[in-house]
Amino acid sequence: MEIDVCFSPALYPAYHRAAAVVVVVDVFRATTTLATAFANGARSIFPVATTAEAERYKADGWLVGAERNVQRCPFADFGNSPFDYTPEKVAGKDLVFTTTNGTKALRCAQAAYRVVTGAFVNLQAVADDCLREQRDVVALCAGWEDKINLEDTLFGGALVEILQSRGYRPAGDAARIALALWNEGKKDLPAYLARSEHIARLNANGLEKDLSYCLTLNLTAIVPTLLRNGELRIKS
Repeated sequence: MEIDVCFSPALYPAYHRAAAVVVVVDVFRATTTLATAFANGARSIFPVATTAEAERYKADGWLVGAERNVQRCPFADFGNSPFDYTPEKVAGKDLVFTTTNGTKALRCAQAAYRVVTGAFVNLQAVADDCLREQRDVVALCAGWEDKINLEDTLFGGALVEILQSRGYRPAGDAARIALALWNEGKKDLPAYLARSEHIARLNANGLEKDLSYCLTLNLTAIVPTLLRNGELRIKS
């Protein structure tokens, strides 16, 4: 079996494998937030691509998380911070969710055999889920506006490291590049990412607390899974 890393949704057509497990990753912050919302009791989360769709759901009475360019959308109940999705607000609830990059990547991958969301906060749980499936794996990095970013690539490298230790082979140079970056940065992720583009964006908006949380390993065993009807739920 093989593990590959796709650095951007724009590249995904070249990496698509219909029979593979696709792990969509948006470390800062969508997939971290999704794992956290489910860990705090959310029942389902429906990702949508546009703010217009999200506004329509809000008008129909749904709870909505919506973010563009780091900021919460004015109409939304939540933004894209994991700290927005507390048990008091989301336990037992169905949510609608849209973000700048993460929800686009989810829609891009939806035709794959299985689609899950990964972040550092659920890294080991995602790796274990892939190992149970015993299929090829593609880590799909959400990036930033179809461009590569460092944090999602590092997650891809971390997943390569775990799966390679259990018999998977890197599918090509992208997986090897991601692994090399992970080996460089894993001893001190905050320091390694300090000058990355997205760190600058989040710091400029006072979101340092989010950064620290998003770079914490294995806080939850939750693995959000994209169902055929387009909603995310926890695998039963």
